[in-house]
Amino acid sequence: MDALIELHAAQPYWIWLALGVILLAVEAAFSTEWLLWPAVAAGVVAVVTALGLPLGVLGEILLFAVLTVAATLLSRRLIQRVNPSDAPDINARDGRLIGQRAQVAQAFVDGRGRVFVSGAEWPAEIEGAAPLVGESVIVEGIDGPRLKVRPV
Repeated sequence: MDALIELHAAQPYWIWLALGVILLAVEAAFSTEWLLWPAVAAGVVAVVTALGLPLGVLGEILLFAVLTVAATLLSRRLIQRVNPSDAPDINARDGRLIGQRAQVAQAFVDGRGRVFVSGAEWPAEIEGAAPLVGESVIVEGIDGPRLKVRPV
Protein backbone atom coordinates (compact mmCIF):
# COMPACT_ATOMS: atom_id res chain seq x y z
CA MET A 1 0.00 0.00 0.00
CA ASP A 2 2.91 2.34 0.74
CA ALA A 3 4.19 1.88 -2.82
CA LEU A 4 0.81 2.96 -4.20
CA ILE A 5 0.76 6.04 -1.97
CA GLU A 6 4.31 6.93 -3.03
CA LEU A 7 3.40 6.46 -6.71
CA HIS A 8 0.37 8.71 -6.29
CA ALA A 9 2.45 11.35 -4.58
CA ALA A 10 5.06 11.30 -7.36
CA GLN A 11 2.95 10.67 -10.47
CA PRO A 12 -0.80 10.43 -9.82
CA TYR A 13 -1.71 10.31 -13.50
CA TRP A 14 -0.38 6.74 -13.79
CA ILE A 15 -2.89 5.52 -11.23
CA TRP A 16 -5.79 7.22 -13.01
CA LEU A 17 -4.56 6.07 -16.39
CA ALA A 18 -4.28 2.49 -15.14
CA LEU A 19 -7.77 2.68 -13.62
CA GLY A 20 -9.16 3.97 -16.92
CA VAL A 21 -7.46 1.22 -18.93
CA ILE A 22 -8.67 -1.47 -16.51
CA LEU A 23 -12.24 -0.17 -16.67
CA LEU A 24 -12.06 0.02 -20.45
CA ALA A 25 -10.69 -3.55 -20.66
CA VAL A 26 -13.50 -4.85 -18.45
CA GLU A 27 -16.02 -2.92 -20.57
CA ALA A 28 -14.59 -4.40 -23.75
CA ALA A 29 -14.65 -7.90 -22.29
CA PHE A 30 -18.21 -7.82 -20.96
CA SER A 31 -19.84 -5.06 -23.07
CA THR A 32 -21.95 -3.78 -20.18
CA GLU A 33 -22.02 -0.15 -21.37
CA TRP A 34 -21.82 0.89 -17.71
CA LEU A 35 -18.04 1.12 -17.43
CA LEU A 36 -17.33 3.20 -20.53
CA TRP A 37 -18.03 6.55 -18.90
CA PRO A 38 -16.09 5.85 -15.67
CA ALA A 39 -13.16 4.80 -17.90
CA VAL A 40 -13.40 8.08 -19.81
CA ALA A 41 -13.65 10.03 -16.54
CA ALA A 42 -10.54 8.28 -15.21
CA GLY A 43 -8.73 9.22 -18.42
CA VAL A 44 -9.75 12.87 -18.03
CA VAL A 45 -8.56 12.88 -14.40
CA ALA A 46 -5.26 11.35 -15.61
CA VAL A 47 -4.84 14.20 -18.09
CA VAL A 48 -5.74 16.82 -15.46
CA THR A 49 -3.22 15.39 -12.99
CA ALA A 50 -0.57 15.08 -15.74
CA LEU A 51 -1.00 18.81 -16.40
CA GLY A 52 0.04 19.37 -12.82
CA LEU A 53 -3.16 20.83 -11.35
CA PRO A 54 -2.89 20.40 -7.56
CA LEU A 55 -6.20 18.69 -6.73
CA GLY A 56 -5.08 16.28 -4.03
CA VAL A 57 -6.48 12.79 -3.59
CA LEU A 58 -9.95 13.94 -2.51
CA GLY A 59 -10.14 16.48 -5.32
CA GLU A 60 -9.21 13.84 -7.87
CA ILE A 61 -11.79 11.40 -6.52
CA LEU A 62 -14.44 14.13 -6.49
CA LEU A 63 -13.57 15.15 -10.07
CA PHE A 64 -13.74 11.48 -11.13
CA ALA A 65 -17.16 11.06 -9.49
CA VAL A 66 -18.60 14.26 -10.97
CA LEU A 67 -17.29 13.45 -14.46
CA THR A 68 -18.63 9.89 -14.26
CA VAL A 69 -22.12 11.01 -13.24
CA ALA A 70 -22.19 13.88 -15.76
CA ALA A 71 -20.96 11.75 -18.65
CA THR A 72 -23.41 8.96 -17.83
CA LEU A 73 -26.40 11.32 -17.64
CA LEU A 74 -25.41 13.20 -20.79
CA SER A 75 -24.92 9.96 -22.68
CA ARG A 76 -28.41 8.80 -21.67
CA ARG A 77 -29.89 11.99 -23.10
CA LEU A 78 -27.84 11.62 -26.27
CA ILE A 79 -28.86 7.99 -26.70
CA GLN A 80 -32.53 8.88 -26.22
CA ARG A 81 -32.22 11.63 -28.82
CA VAL A 82 -30.43 9.40 -31.33
CA ASN A 83 -32.58 6.31 -30.63
CA PRO A 84 -36.05 7.48 -29.59
CA SER A 85 -38.13 4.86 -27.82
CA ASP A 86 -40.91 5.15 -30.41
CA ALA A 87 -38.57 3.95 -33.16
CA PRO A 88 -39.22 0.37 -34.22
CA ASP A 89 -37.02 -2.20 -32.57
CA ILE A 90 -35.13 -4.16 -35.20
CA ASN A 91 -35.17 -7.16 -32.89
CA ALA A 92 -38.98 -7.11 -32.54
CA ARG A 93 -39.75 -9.78 -35.09
CA ASP A 94 -43.51 -9.49 -34.75
CA GLY A 95 -43.44 -5.75 -35.54
CA ARG A 96 -41.75 -6.44 -38.86
CA LEU A 97 -44.57 -8.75 -39.90
CA ILE A 98 -47.09 -5.94 -40.44
CA GLY A 99 -47.83 -5.57 -44.13
CA GLN A 100 -46.38 -8.94 -45.08
CA ARG A 101 -48.23 -11.62 -46.98
CA ALA A 102 -48.99 -14.76 -44.96
CA GLN A 103 -50.39 -18.13 -45.91
CA VAL A 104 -53.26 -19.72 -43.99
CA ALA A 105 -51.83 -22.81 -42.25
CA GLN A 106 -54.88 -23.85 -40.21
CA ALA A 107 -58.49 -23.09 -41.07
CA PHE A 108 -60.11 -20.15 -39.32
CA VAL A 109 -62.88 -21.14 -36.90
CA ASP A 110 -64.85 -18.31 -35.26
CA GLY A 111 -62.33 -15.84 -36.63
CA ARG A 112 -59.27 -17.62 -35.21
CA GLY A 113 -56.73 -19.74 -37.02
CA ARG A 114 -53.04 -20.00 -37.80
CA VAL A 115 -50.93 -18.43 -40.54
CA PHE A 116 -47.42 -19.06 -41.83
CA VAL A 117 -45.31 -15.95 -42.29
CA SER A 118 -41.60 -15.14 -42.11
CA GLY A 119 -40.63 -18.75 -41.58
CA ALA A 120 -42.92 -19.43 -38.62
CA GLU A 121 -46.50 -20.27 -37.81
CA TRP A 122 -48.48 -17.68 -35.84
CA PRO A 123 -51.91 -17.61 -34.22
CA ALA A 124 -54.13 -15.19 -36.12
CA GLU A 125 -57.52 -13.48 -36.05
CA ILE A 126 -59.63 -12.38 -38.99
CA GLU A 127 -62.92 -10.52 -39.31
CA GLY A 128 -65.42 -11.47 -41.94
CA ALA A 129 -65.07 -14.26 -44.49
CA ALA A 130 -62.25 -16.63 -43.63
CA PRO A 131 -59.93 -17.77 -46.43
CA LEU A 132 -59.19 -21.44 -46.95
CA VAL A 133 -56.01 -23.25 -45.98
CA GLY A 134 -53.23 -22.33 -48.40
CA GLU A 135 -54.73 -18.97 -49.41
CA SER A 136 -52.91 -15.71 -48.75
CA VAL A 137 -53.73 -13.02 -46.20
CA ILE A 138 -52.07 -9.74 -45.24
CA VAL A 139 -50.87 -9.05 -41.69
CA GLU A 140 -52.53 -5.81 -40.52
CA GLY A 141 -51.51 -5.66 -36.90
CA ILE A 142 -50.68 -7.47 -33.70
CA ASP A 143 -53.04 -8.01 -30.79
CA GLY A 144 -51.09 -9.60 -27.96
CA PRO A 145 -49.82 -12.96 -29.17
CA ARG A 146 -52.11 -13.01 -32.24
CA LEU A 147 -51.68 -11.44 -35.64
CA LYS A 148 -54.64 -9.53 -37.10
CA VAL A 149 -54.98 -10.45 -40.76
CA ARG A 150 -57.24 -9.59 -43.69
CA PRO A 151 -57.94 -11.38 -46.93
CA VAL A 152 -55.86 -10.37 -49.96
